[in-house]
Amino acid sequence: MSRTVATARDTAGGSPATADAPRAPGAASGGTARPPAPAEPPADTSRAGAWAELLRLPALFTVPGDALAGAAAAGARPGPRTLLAIGSSLCLYEAGMALNDWADRVEDAAERPHRPLPSGRIRPAAALTAAGALTGAGLALAACAGRPALAVAAPLAATVWAYDLALKHTPAGPAAMAAARGLDLLLGAAATGGGTRAALPSAALLGSHTLAVTAVSRRETTGGSVLAPLAALATTGVLTGLVARRRTRLPAGRRAAAAPGLPGPNPAPAATDALTAALAAAYTATAARPYLHAVLNPSPPLTQRAVGGGIRATVPLQAALAARSGAQITSLLVAALAPAGRRFARRAAMRKVSIT
Repeated sequence: MSRTVATARDTAGGSPATADAPRAPGAASGGTARPPAPAEPPADTSRAGAWAELLRLPALFTVPGDALAGAAAAGARPGPRTLLAIGSSLCLYEAGMALNDWADRVEDAAERPHRPLPSGRIRPAAALTAAGALTGAGLALAACAGRPALAVAAPLAATVWAYDLALKHTPAGPAAMAAARGLDLLLGAAATGGGTRAALPSAALLGSHTLAVTAVSRRETTGGSVLAPLAALATTGVLTGLVARRRTRLPAGRRAAAAPGLPGPNPAPAATDALTAALAAAYTATAARPYLHAVLNPSPPLTQRAVGGGIRATVPLQAALAARSGAQITSLLVAALAPAGRRFARRAAMRKVSIT
């Protein structure tokens, strides 16, 4: 929900996942390094661009897959309440983005003066107000989805604020970020009505990925760490095997849809297994190569690329989790968010360059 797992700080990316302290140029959703803001850009463009930079809009494409994967894991068909859960997730995610910049405004003034707050394009009070308003909106949308959804959204919001204000620079930071992304997946399960218990394994898998990415991101501005990217590479391999493994039982709702009228548990069909394997392979391909490069040469640029690869890999992982639960159409919809996010990030980067 705050910046790292959704995106590294100077990028255009989770979970709830979401963010960490360092800023890596071009690390999220296929974004590119951003030049300093112009001294006197047009007022309307400057204001809109500053808020887009603060909120890191391209990173939003990593968020809807949480709720959709959660609904699939619970065996429920996505519906209006799932959309409310997605809206809640987006609001809480953006609240974390704004709050993270507010919490780091003193550090940014010294190290990253081009950021929206230290450059004066956005007032700190406005960023803090936006964080509070977005948090309130996220909780309100969750309440509209029902009490079970609100019961998950409340600790999710608390985790986002605790991470940004207290835990980010502590050993508990990566675990808090992992918890946020896992809770976001459970929010989708709770809102859709399928219950959260069946979605716990998927939440644990997504949280483990988030933990690994966040651990790598803590050294992305200094480099020098081989252990973190090596652990992330190993985690990717383990998660790929777990996600691609055939589930012995589909969620109850998915079993009924897959083979109506047949008694007993029904295994996932071959098409589902093939789709899950393909998406798991896409997850591995996206994350493993930059992790390996950071292991071989833990320089800041390659560590930043490793963080970016881990962030981008969140979407195919979400899609694989949905496919593993037998929700083929949902998994394809989630997978489509990856190229859409990259296109949006490129357009945002080109638009910013064009006014500088």
